[in-house]
Amino acid sequence: MLQLPHQPLQVAAVPPQRAPAREDEAGPWHAEAVCRRDEAGLFFAPSKEPTAARLAREEAAKRVCARCPVMVECREHALLQPEPYGVWGGLTAAERRVVLARRRRREVELRKAAVTERIAQAG
Repeated sequence: MLQLPHQPLQVAAVPPQRAPAREDEAGPWHAEAVCRRDEAGLFFAPSKEPTAARLAREEAAKRVCARCPVMVECREHALLQPEPYGVWGGLTAAERRVVLARRRRREVELRKAAVTERIAQAG
């Protein structure tokens, strides 16, 4: 864990939430989220937050996520929305962008493989 000398953890205002998903689509997973009992500012960056403070805050948020029974559901929600800010399901916004890029590349590869297979079967 990164220790910051004489810098208190800054708390940010939580950005406005998107409209909640319908219960039949997403289910009430968020009711079981551990973060509902913790400081919401831990999961979202204040404006102009110094890098060291951001890293420390994100690590603290990830520790909360690690003990959450709905971490996977939260992560998938953030990837499907996609949520542009904050720590969701144990991933930062930058980490979610990497996951999404990998998923897109994998989908392209699978489509190419399917086309190649169809061509081979037809030929």
